[in-house]
Amino acid sequence: MAARWIGRGGIVAFALALLYPLSGLLGPVGPWRWDQDVAPQTLASIRVSLGLTGVAMIVVLLVGTPVAIYIARANFRERLLWQGALLLSILLPPLALGILFSIAFGPAGAAGRWLEHFGVRMSNNPPAFVATQVYVSIGYYVLGAIAAFQAVPAMLEKHAALLGQPPWAVFWRVTFPLSRLGLAAALSVAWVRALGEFGAVAITAYYPSGMPVQLWVNLQSFGLPAVMPLLVIFLAAALPLPWVIHLLAQRRPHA
Repeated sequence: MAARWIGRGGIVAFALALLYPLSGLLGPVGPWRWDQDVAPQTLASIRVSLGLTGVAMIVVLLVGTPVAIYIARANFRERLLWQGALLLSILLPPLALGILFSIAFGPAGAAGRWLEHFGVRMSNNPPAFVATQVYVSIGYYVLGAIAAFQAVPAMLEKHAALLGQPPWAVFWRVTFPLSRLGLAAALSVAWVRALGEFGAVAITAYYPSGMPVQLWVNLQSFGLPAVMPLLVIFLAAALPLPWVIHLLAQRRPHA
């Protein structure tokens, strides 16, 4: 009993230390600032982040889901190869990714020259913003989706196919229902990763400014009082989805 209470006390201390930075929301930074010098740009950054991150997540879903299905069904060696490529994209430092993205999709890169031929510039515009967010987040989604698909018993899918179900019906009636919480968790991680990206986006799409870049601008221009209102909105947009998904996942065994 004593050991259990000691362990519980240690976990409580760990949780308090882990969450302690959130106490900064109540810190004495002075009256929060929301005037004409701060509000218009801040509201614009909220619209940019929520709108364009939503577009990026649609791209991540449409591209990442088929990729995850293929990798999950591949043989062991091929699966390791593709997972290694995904890990490389995840482990690449954001600033390095932003610089490499700007070079590869700029006038010096083959893809950049091809896009400019059609009048598309991949710098400081919504397409660059969305593309950068896709690059920084899709690896997280695909790896999570692979794990979700691998958790579905292959025998159930085979039985459905033997009963005459076409592949699309097997996916919607068997694979998706059994993997949906894992897919939702993977998407929530991708959402947070994209929404919070600063380093790569600051290089490729400083304009239009999303919330992370605007937080930096407000801090540099007006100090902490101008940061706090946007910081609260930023946390409110980023945190609830993964938390809700985690709670739903914990309830699954009791369903």
